[in-house]
Amino acid sequence: MEGYRLERTLLSTSDMQAILAGLRSLDSVWGTNRYAQLMEKLSAGASNLLTGDTHILIDLSSWYKDTLSPKIELLHSAIIAGRKVSFCYHAPKGEARRTIEPYDLLFQWAGWYIWGWCEKREAFRLFKLGRMTDLQVGEAFEKRLRPPLPELSPERVFPKVYQIKAKIQPEYKWRLIEEYGLESFQVQPDGTLLFSFGFTDKTSIIGWIVSFGSGAELLEPKEVRKEVLEFAEGICRKYKNE
Repeated sequence: MEGYRLERTLLSTSDMQAILAGLRSLDSVWGTNRYAQLMEKLSAGASNLLTGDTHILIDLSSWYKDTLSPKIELLHSAIIAGRKVSFCYHAPKGEARRTIEPYDLLFQWAGWYIWGWCEKREAFRLFKLGRMTDLQVGEAFEKRLRPPLPELSPERVFPKVYQIKAKIQPEYKWRLIEEYGLESFQVQPDGTLLFSFGFTDKTSIIGWIVSFGSGAELLEPKEVRKEVLEFAEGICRKYKNE
């Protein structure tokens, strides 16, 4: 509405500081100071807001910031302009060219995603920016009425298909706490840690177990335990041939 403005008295100092902390984090991704400039406008006449709470630092960038920032900028512009985006998507099942109608950028599970209507699947899909290459902006599209929001619950995105049990050496207790929480394991009489948790697929289980080296032993499921052995034997054969 023209001429409308939000009275600052509707927001407390802590409310404004929370908003500014979020805006500050966006500059870590965009690689610009556009949000810093917006922060100055929001805090005009109340300089304590910019300096009052600097104890919360949020960096939403990644190791791939140099390639991530241009992707976010391109996708954000395409969303605003209502234009399709095509790209090569690199997934565990292979590479494929996809074209989407982009709707939302999301930061979830320590990564950036784009939510949009996929022409190939004829449904809304979530794509990870780190797996996207060769992005190209295409033709304009008519935005759909009431597009659904992505269902981002861990149960929906990472269903627990395999319930595993593993014996972990005590020196890796810190890692279990960091990755899965204190409730994910029980300390055994011999000091080892009995870990129990649900995983989505066998590849994730095998990769996680072998990342401990000799510090972890998969107990269940039995069929995956056999595949871990075959994986380890394959590595041995590869290095023995040198």
